[in-house]
Amino acid sequence: MKSIVIAAPMSGSGKTTITLGLLECLKRRGLVVAPFKVGPDFIDPGWHKLATGRPSINLDGWMCTEHFVRDTFARHARGADITVIEGVMGLFDGIDGDSEAGSTAQIARFVNAPVILVVDAKSQARSAAALVRGFAGFDPRVRVAGVIFNNVGSENHARILRQAMASSLPEIRVLGCIPRDERMHIPSRHLGLVTAAENPIHEDFLGHLAGVVEKYVDMNSLLSSAELGCQTYTFDKTNDKCVGLTPIAVARDEAFCFVYEDNLRLLREAGAEICEFSPMRDSALPEGIGGIYLPGGYPELYAEHLASNEAMKTAIREAVEKDMPVYAECGGFIYLTRGQASATDINGVKRGNSTRLLEFAGIFPVTTRMLPRRKALGYRQVELLADSPIARKGSVARGHEFHYSEMEAMPEWVERVYMISRKENVLGSEGFRYRNCLASYVHLHFGSCPEIAATFVGNSREFITGPLKAKPLR
Repeated sequence: MKSIVIAAPMSGSGKTTITLGLLECLKRRGLVVAPFKVGPDFIDPGWHKLATGRPSINLDGWMCTEHFVRDTFARHARGADITVIEGVMGLFDGIDGDSEAGSTAQIARFVNAPVILVVDAKSQARSAAALVRGFAGFDPRVRVAGVIFNNVGSENHARILRQAMASSLPEIRVLGCIPRDERMHIPSRHLGLVTAAENPIHEDFLGHLAGVVEKYVDMNSLLSSAELGCQTYTFDKTNDKCVGLTPIAVARDEAFCFVYEDNLRLLREAGAEICEFSPMRDSALPEGIGGIYLPGGYPELYAEHLASNEAMKTAIREAVEKDMPVYAECGGFIYLTRGQASATDINGVKRGNSTRLLEFAGIFPVTTRMLPRRKALGYRQVELLADSPIARKGSVARGHEFHYSEMEAMPEWVERVYMISRKENVLGSEGFRYRNCLASYVHLHFGSCPEIAATFVGNSREFITGPLKAKPLR
């Protein structure tokens, strides 16, 4: 199987747009492409899926073990002719400055795939070769097999870049020199990139990217570089089976679109039947379910729709009051609050003197408001302080937090189930539990704690066969 990692010296070099162009080109050549994304990002995988028709899978060496990364990589690469892994930030950037944890380089090493470095050549000439040399020699375990220069100003600029590489790094191929093109920028908004579901012209956009890549990148040489990563992968089949079917409702629509595909896979392997529903449009939860999973997304963009769906809010409240296991993260957590204050728009611009509350499910007695600047970003480690619908006391899991919203202070009577830390720094208690409903701003990766999927499915199965006995929190 051929494999390549698309990386860059820094964020903003153009690796996402070039990755999308490569994916589209490879698909047009009749190849089956399995896309992956390094790190906890939810936006880029949506674009990958548009280009390839296959789900894009997150690979994260800090949240998950090397064994899990290699296992999930092999599972999702099955049946593909080539795998393309888009990196995150700079090639060696991760959770800290003294280890490779969470970096693109770590994933490249885990799956033994060669790296194609995307370098923004704007305002650089021969110095670009020095930069590539530094990255190629920084860690001998990571193989930089080729470079694509982006934002090239002219044919003469491209000639100088190729000369510099040929004279100083002949072993690293220059696979392409892509000229500056304003049409290659992905649209952005208040929370970063626009999601694939939101962009109405994605087919034309992808077509343009593919045309640029086909014209300026030597695809045959790129595929030859990918041969360096050709190898046979195996995966652990012990859990690749369903032990039973316990229906669990998972919110999936425009407002709830951020979920790790491996979380759903692990739930299925633990015996769950995933029943998707839309809190925006459906009037009832799927029949016969034993649990609810409310993942993250952009509920603030669809607050009016969510607030107006009284039937769904009632169904969620009734399920919680019946002690059904419910797990909500970030956007799902926001949906379970009293609602969102609408005195400002989604960019934090004040729209008037009065504040109107767009009412949500009201499980947790706080309101949410959007901020003009990011409130939180980064990896999180979670230790369970008490039993919960998803894991028992003492369990440790890892995840990621990213949001522009903030909530009122949660009342003290609401139980805190998580103790959250980042490396050695304890950040405090979070993970709020009401009855058998657990909500948090942290997006947990179930692969970081195998107990999560099994416990959530087991509790959901027990709810169907007999009500769980939870301590009511009033």
